Amino acid sequence: MFCGLLFTMPVLAQIPAPQGTYPALPSETPAQFEVKTEAFNYARREVKIPMRDGVKLHTVVIVPKGAQRAPILLTRTPYNASALTSHNTSAHLDPILQGYDNATDVIVADGYIRVVQDVRGKHGSEGDYLMNRPLRGPQNPTPVDHATDTYDTIDWLVKNIPESNGKVGMLGISYNGFLTLMALVDPHPALKVAVPMNPMVDGWVGDDWFHNGAFRQQMMPFIYRQQAKRGS
Repeated sequence: MFCGLLFTMPVLAQIPAPQGTYPALPSETPAQFEVKTEAFNYARREVKIPMRDGVKLHTVVIVPKGAQRAPILLTRTPYNASALTSHNTSAHLDPILQGYDNATDVIVADGYIRVVQDVRGKHGSEGDYLMNRPLRGPQNPTPVDHATDTYDTIDWLVKNIPESNGKVGMLGISYNGFLTLMALVDPHPALKVAVPMNPMVDGWVGDDWFHNGAFRQQMMPFIYRQQAKRGS
């Protein structure tokens, strides 16, 4: 009997499946889905802000509902602006900002417009990414650096966000703190306050890439994650 089954199975496998004569079930996925935001207490905008060299930087702007003459709180980051402003899915501002580097209680209580931007070369932004882009000078012959990118960003924000009062503050921890410091090299007149917290400043002497000049192998995974691809 076993031998008979061996010879029979290939024959059965060649029998074509019967054609379906029944109506297809309707899909539960809509052809197009659009989130209804009328009840949200904030408006989310994603824009591409042009820099002086033509590169456009992806920027998330969160405006509290009903905001008028509100200050802007800006953070520039290599850590994904969209993710840093989407910690939760909610119609309320507080939950979406409950996470790293956001000072959510201050933003919500005082009605700040929250702006988070991908630095050039990372995530949604155009351009090339350098782990620590030098300031314009002997080590950077280009006309752009983090200082100019911040200046150009602030200049665009105060001219294109009608709900703002034209005043900008900056906030950042660690690498984002380094970017906040860079804004102070050539500060835009609209930049009124900068809060760099635990900023990465001297990677050669400090405890980031090196310790007094000795390379720290434990930083290799971070370097890999940051430089492997644009979206990492």
